[in-house]
Amino acid sequence: MDPDRTGTSAEVPLLSNQNSRTRENRWVIWRAVFNVSTTIIGAGIMSIPATLKVLGVVPAFVLIVLVALLVDITVNFMLRATYAGQSTTYAGLMKENFGKIGSLAVQICVMITTLGCLIMYLIIIGDVFSGKGEHLGVLQEWFGIHWWNSRYLSILLTVLLVVLPLVLYRRVESLWLSSAIAIILAVVFVGICSVMAIIAIVKGEIARPRMLPELNSTSSFFNLFTAIPVIVTAFAFHFNVHPIEIELGIPGAMTSAVKISLVVCSVIYFSIGIFGYLLFGDSINADILVNFDMSSSGAIAISPILNDIVRLSYALHLMLVFPLLNFSLRANIDELIFPKKDLLATDTKRFMFLTLILLALSYIVAIAIPSVWYIYQFMGSTSNVCLAFIFPGAIARRDVHGLSSRKDKIIAVVMIVLAVVTSVITIAANIYNMIIGKSS
Repeated sequence: MDPDRTGTSAEVPLLSNQNSRTRENRWVIWRAVFNVSTTIIGAGIMSIPATLKVLGVVPAFVLIVLVALLVDITVNFMLRATYAGQSTTYAGLMKENFGKIGSLAVQICVMITTLGCLIMYLIIIGDVFSGKGEHLGVLQEWFGIHWWNSRYLSILLTVLLVVLPLVLYRRVESLWLSSAIAIILAVVFVGICSVMAIIAIVKGEIARPRMLPELNSTSSFFNLFTAIPVIVTAFAFHFNVHPIEIELGIPGAMTSAVKISLVVCSVIYFSIGIFGYLLFGDSINADILVNFDMSSSGAIAISPILNDIVRLSYALHLMLVFPLLNFSLRANIDELIFPKKDLLATDTKRFMFLTLILLALSYIVAIAIPSVWYIYQFMGSTSNVCLAFIFPGAIARRDVHGLSSRKDKIIAVVMIVLAVVTSVITIAANIYNMIIGKSS
């Protein structure tokens, strides 16, 4: 009997195994997408609406798309160089191209960026639970203002009860489930904001948003550049490319995971940007969660229950993002201080020491710094712009493995020049605003 016609050919099990491997590979890629997307989103959603207030809707949309495209290009530079060489970390990749100075530069920037983000997360969590200024936190609205729901105690309990157990995982791949939940929470946050905005539009409670920026003074012109670092920071995840790619274990799959993640995050960013801006207009805060309290509800009749759901869902999201960034921060510090030691995951004493020190440092600084906007601007114009654009562009230009085409090198040069010029103008703008603020 013809085995091909009976369906019992010897090739059938092979096809079945191949399909099984294909399904498994797709699932592994999606797990990487969860981790990449969670690393990108982080606290980025919180300040995106404020950038629409500064830039206007159209320039903000263009900038979000442009930064996402440039990030895709830079990550491709990094991955191609990684596959051609022997490096397994971002610092190692820079060391291949620029020696120990390049490696040290990356490690310093990664530490500044990741530690800055962890501090921002704790600041936002403190804003949610214990409020900020005239805005009350969830716990204060529920129970009144007491010592036990103060800012320093609410952040401390979050660190000890939620964050600490998560940062004790020694493999980044083990965090895929918490990352998936974090993405779902971010989508819930955006969904609730969009429903609120649509209802307010139907009721005629929202003014027409500003499409273009207002340029009626020198100060307003400089303000445009203070918003750019916020979007740059919102897309920075280059420090987690290597840990996620290594554990992925499928050659070339990281490229697909990155593209999917950038599309997902761009849609989420612009959605929360436009709906958040529609909800609160020019009264929007640098941290939009602060706007979701009882004192902000009257103009657009937001339900107090929805307010609390929005804030608590995103506070939980940040708690789940925290371990992903802590993973890279801890690994880079260990690589810098203990370059000749065994893998960090195999040394329990060293692992616990670094973990606890970093948590304590993040907590102390989060209590001392009042606003996420300052951290966003600092990182976006210094360490993040280096990690996201300048260093990958420099790798493409150096090209020790002979991979970059002439087009790649031209793009790299243009990207480096734009990054440097924008950073210089941003720093100048911040200095100008500080001087004007003190004199006024």
